[in-house]
Amino acid sequence: MSRHGARGRLRDHGLGLVGIVGFLILWELLPRLHVVSEAYLSPPSQVLQAIEQLFAQGQLFKHIWASLQRSLWGLLLAIGLGVLLGLLMGRLPRLARVLGPILQLFRQTSALALFPVFILFFGIGESSKVAIIFWASFWPVLLNTISGVTQVDPLLINSARSMGASNAFVFRKVILPAAAPSIFTGIRLAGTYCITALVAAEMIGAHSGLGFLTLNSQEVFQIPSMYAGILLLALLGLLLNFVLSLIERWSLRWRQSLAS
Repeated sequence: MSRHGARGRLRDHGLGLVGIVGFLILWELLPRLHVVSEAYLSPPSQVLQAIEQLFAQGQLFKHIWASLQRSLWGLLLAIGLGVLLGLLMGRLPRLARVLGPILQLFRQTSALALFPVFILFFGIGESSKVAIIFWASFWPVLLNTISGVTQVDPLLINSARSMGASNAFVFRKVILPAAAPSIFTGIRLAGTYCITALVAAEMIGAHSGLGFLTLNSQEVFQIPSMYAGILLLALLGLLLNFVLSLIERWSLRWRQSLAS
């Protein structure tokens, strides 16, 4: 990387840090100066105190671990089934024509609208929560996988076949690598939807989790704890996105080699 490029990146990171610090200062000052009532907006200092209190009570990691487990199970199931079905539909046009209409119908159905169905089938235990997260995360993986497979350049496929490559070789060495960037785009979107659905999932008979912490704190009017739950959910989403980005970079490192 050139020195100019490194300086540009440092400048961008510095500006981003300035924006975050400015936001936190404004957040702290608004309730302190009574522009907004502390009953509705707790300053960051009180939110941090609430997090420290949760840690001291041994509740913090309990809530984080419960949410992390539910999110990962739902996301992993969505990735597994979404990629598999997407690859099949992308390579088998007849299967895509058969399943396409019904999948489009299901895709328009919100996970919130399916609450009663999930409860009927899975009860109010962990299975229903994982099912809601799976439903929200499944569609971006599926659609981006189909898009990636169908948009592979036919010239690449025909060139490999003209040299005697088998269908299995073409799939592993041509189609899958070409579709991988689109697949990872869907996986990262699913990571975002997964955290969004987590709060909804933890509305169903949950007794732990960051979503439960947020909603329960709002109900008993413990506003600092409510904002602590919201902040921790945002940090969990950032962490998940960071991990998925690292996996994507590692899996697609061959593209960087080609570019250089």
